[in-house]
Amino acid sequence: QLSARGHWSTWPAFASGQTVLRNHKPCCAPEERQSSNKQALLTIPKPRYLEQLESYLRKELQSLDLTKKNSQELKLQPYREIFEFFIDNFKTYKPLLSAIKNEYEVTLAHQKKTIRALEPLKAMVTTVSEECTRQMLALQEKEKGEIKVLKQEKQHLLKFIDNMKEEKNSLQTQVEHLRTSVAEEYARYLDEYGARKLLLAKLNDMHNEQLDRARHQVQDVKGEDVVKLTLALKVARQDLTKAQVKLNAMIADYGDVVPRRDFESLEKKYSHLLREMKTLQKDFHQLRKEHETLLEIHRETAEERDNFCAELQRVQGNCTPRPNWAKCSDVIPGGADRWGCLAEGKTSDQLVDVLLEEIGTGVLKEINVFPGWGKGDNVPVYLRHEGEVKNKKLTKKDVVNILKDVWKEKIALEQQVWERSSLPEFFLGYLQKKYGDAAAMEWSYTLYESMRLCRSNHVLSSFYDILTGKVDEEQYHGQNQLISSLQKELAACDSSSSGSLTSKQAAVREAFPLKRSESIQELVDASRYKLDSTEDLIDYMSLFKEDAEGNAEPFVAKLRSQYVREKQEYLRQLKNKLGDLTEVTADDLKTAFCAIDPDLDDQTLDAYVGLAYGVRGEQPDQEAVPVETALERLLAGDVRRVGPSPREGST
Repeated sequence: QLSARGHWSTWPAFASGQTVLRNHKPCCAPEERQSSNKQALLTIPKPRYLEQLESYLRKELQSLDLTKKNSQELKLQPYREIFEFFIDNFKTYKPLLSAIKNEYEVTLAHQKKTIRALEPLKAMVTTVSEECTRQMLALQEKEKGEIKVLKQEKQHLLKFIDNMKEEKNSLQTQVEHLRTSVAEEYARYLDEYGARKLLLAKLNDMHNEQLDRARHQVQDVKGEDVVKLTLALKVARQDLTKAQVKLNAMIADYGDVVPRRDFESLEKKYSHLLREMKTLQKDFHQLRKEHETLLEIHRETAEERDNFCAELQRVQGNCTPRPNWAKCSDVIPGGADRWGCLAEGKTSDQLVDVLLEEIGTGVLKEINVFPGWGKGDNVPVYLRHEGEVKNKKLTKKDVVNILKDVWKEKIALEQQVWERSSLPEFFLGYLQKKYGDAAAMEWSYTLYESMRLCRSNHVLSSFYDILTGKVDEEQYHGQNQLISSLQKELAACDSSSSGSLTSKQAAVREAFPLKRSESIQELVDASRYKLDSTEDLIDYMSLFKEDAEGNAEPFVAKLRSQYVREKQEYLRQLKNKLGDLTEVTADDLKTAFCAIDPDLDDQTLDAYVGLAYGVRGEQPDQEAVPVETALERLLAGDVRRVGPSPREGST
């Protein structure tokens, strides 16, 4: 319905405005104007377009099936269509209304997207809740057995306590009964004692009467004097009165006294019953304490069980599954047999090193050239080269043979000149002398990369650590000296020179008197690594052999690992002796060394202190060095115990 100006009617706003203009009275009150406006609204009809829209909306809503799952979206569609009709008819406000509608549509789409994203989370929460419920039920089922056993034990203890209480009541009843019996016996004794006294009195009276009659008869016969008899009778009666008084006094004083024999018997019986009652009371208190202790232990055990269950769940959630190392046999050259030899007796960390070594060796064979490190001062002398260097692609066996030959030449040279030379410089000189200056760098780079990758091989890893300065060269010679001294000791024990011994424990103890019994047993077990019986002869010569790639037998490997472990233990004692010091002087080091190793001679002590200060054959400075730096230098060198520790010596 159009207004007078040609625009759409704003009913009821337009109608109310017209009504206000017509009914406006300046003098009327606001309440009266408001009531008149309401009456005018009721008389104005709705616009036709509004009625059509409302009718269309009612029809559409009635035709919908609101029982479906998406009934709300279906119900929203008619309102959306009505709003679109409304926008199309209002040309002036169409842009603003369209923007409002689009913003609402975008917001609804975003909310639907958010709901769809949250539905998997809801399912996951439901799954996790079910899993937690299942775990709780499993734990409850697991704990039912323990709770049942504890309840049975509790019932057993309660029954035992009840039995003890009943036994105590029974003993108390017996004591009361005995007390009643003693009282009755005592009363009967008093009655008998009184009757006896009366009987004695009657007997005395009868005896006195007999004596009186006898005296009267004698008096009659002899005609004695009556006065004399009267006096005698009077004296006798006085004596009788005194005796009676004395007897009454004794009865009064000793009327409640029982015979000693009965008293001692009753006292003995009472003491026996008292001891039994005290014993039962002591047992009862002990049982009650044990019961309280068991309840406390049960409470603590329950708390520990809950803590362990929580810790187990946390560990199970955080731990990773152990790798299946057998899968490596499919990618390692040589198959399962070679992988079995490589992985035998190794831990997971060592297996990772072996696997990385195999991968690195394979990659190294595919490299044709190495990039040069340059000629800077920070580059090792045996790697100073500009440009690319050819890869010789050596096998591990070739590298081991070359390094052994380097050690052999170096030791021979040092024995001639009696002076220790630098391994990096000697290594470069050896390669230049054997292969020439042009090819020396090719061999040096190839050997360096092979040593860097092959960490599981002792020959390569020890040479690499000494070459790079991580370990002092004296440690290498010290380990070889230990192995050589053990070989000589075993050969000395072999009187028949057969190369076999039945027991090496005495020989090992003779060669290493400072080793503990556990370490000696480890070496003996390592020597029997490939034997089926502990009584077979041991071929001690084969224990020191190496394969083509320089890998030693388990016996020598165990000896080297014990060398490192004993040195770490020795330095740990030194650190504990130094206490909380952050810096240490030469005098502090000497005092600590002498405290943990009293048999240390002055020359060795000076050598250890010089090693801690990083100087050789020189007097160390008096300046303090950090404790950690000194311990790291000592760990890299050949440091070992000379004599037994003070604690072991006193023991």
